[in-house]
Amino acid sequence: MSVETIKALQEDHFGRWKNREAIAENMIPAIGKLYRERNVVTTVYGRTLINRSVTQLLKHHRRVRMIAGDLSVVDTFPIMEELAKLNLGPCNVDIGKLATKYKIVGGDLAAFVKNAVAPAIGQIDEGKPTDVVLYGFGRIGRMLARLMIEKACKGDSLRLRAIVVRKSSESDLQKRASLLRRDSVHGPFEGTISVDEANEAIIANGNFIKVIYASQPEDIDYTAYGISDAILIDNTGKLKDDVGLGRHLTCKGVKRVILTAPAKGNVKNIVFGVNSNTILDEDAIISAASCTTNAITPVLKVLNDKFGIISGHVETVHSFTNDQNLIDNYHKADRRGRSAVLNMVITETGAAKAVAKALPELAGKLTGNSIRVPTPNVSMAILNLTLSDAVSRDEMNEFMRDISLNSGLQRQIDYTSSTEVVSTDFVGSRSAGVFDAQATIVNGNHVTLYVWYDNEMGYSCQVVRIAQQMAGINYQTFPPESAEL
Repeated sequence: MSVETIKALQEDHFGRWKNREAIAENMIPAIGKLYRERNVVTTVYGRTLINRSVTQLLKHHRRVRMIAGDLSVVDTFPIMEELAKLNLGPCNVDIGKLATKYKIVGGDLAAFVKNAVAPAIGQIDEGKPTDVVLYGFGRIGRMLARLMIEKACKGDSLRLRAIVVRKSSESDLQKRASLLRRDSVHGPFEGTISVDEANEAIIANGNFIKVIYASQPEDIDYTAYGISDAILIDNTGKLKDDVGLGRHLTCKGVKRVILTAPAKGNVKNIVFGVNSNTILDEDAIISAASCTTNAITPVLKVLNDKFGIISGHVETVHSFTNDQNLIDNYHKADRRGRSAVLNMVITETGAAKAVAKALPELAGKLTGNSIRVPTPNVSMAILNLTLSDAVSRDEMNEFMRDISLNSGLQRQIDYTSSTEVVSTDFVGSRSAGVFDAQATIVNGNHVTLYVWYDNEMGYSCQVVRIAQQMAGINYQTFPPESAEL
């Protein structure tokens, strides 16, 4: 290769990158204005573009090219321009899928876009934000706070109004704000955070979040803080049945309760996207199950629907949690007293049994166990399954790739085909689980499948989706998500 050729390639690649950067920069104002003024959420194959940087926009497009074919901001920007001209009401618009379809059908772009989102044109958002209270402010509580602050907008939306904690010291408020501002795993908070000492509140990106100090649910009258008909999300893990969680409902201002852990008794355990259609208006208490149950149940559902599952074993390789000890010390559970940062710890998981609560057709077909490992976040589920029908490795991987792109579970099931990914590559993943195609093992009707999941952020996204459904936030989606998996 000549020097002239190398120089020409250098200029060509750099020039095309700068051109795509410029296009992405021009997209950002339209993305923000549509969301702020009209509650229009724009995505690229399921990945939101709201509050994303230029580089993040380009990476979202790059991901699509790696698993679904060529796609660039050159293709999606014209779609974005046409959307901005329309008087849209609240909706979700996947500009990546629209751009892909337009490349196939062609024709007048303005007419194509207008026809694609026609049901949302002229719609008016007459809703108002639903108040949300976080009861507890640990790992999941702070992830939920970040998500709701990021998604806060006018009209029909969730609005974080308060967090409830026990006061630990005179500097408690500052410390809570600092933990929200800085995170060793997920990085710094995207925005600004300040503390209102006089009113005992945290101000995050303009959201006034009252910090309520209380020792038990019955101590609080939320209406005294201007909170009414709230969804309370209990992320303490202390109350797990309808009696305990029902204590929240005795408080003025609370209408419904979500538990961020598997529930006991008659409380519904919900995996969003799988059995969330069973949530009724009269259901005052709902469990969002566990992070592992959310990671594996969508995958198990599509596999059972397509191939049939005769039996299986689920082994989870799970990051350590605050329930374990940093160094060896007493713990009521077997083995968990040993140092979490020095050992792999075999422990139990109820995820396999919990799957049956969301997918009754798998009751009695799965066993499960767990190994806690010395990493702070991102876990893996290994599914060893016996299917009703034999399948090839390529057929399995292609099926899961298509599910991740074109099904109603695309927000729950992500897909990777890289030979180089490791656990830290999935920190911040907003899918319930990520199917690893390179790890797939197939032997007739026996398959071993690997599913990564950010057990903090991915799970928290599932909890927010449940809260949105309970709040009646149900935007139209364009193009419509496939009802058939």
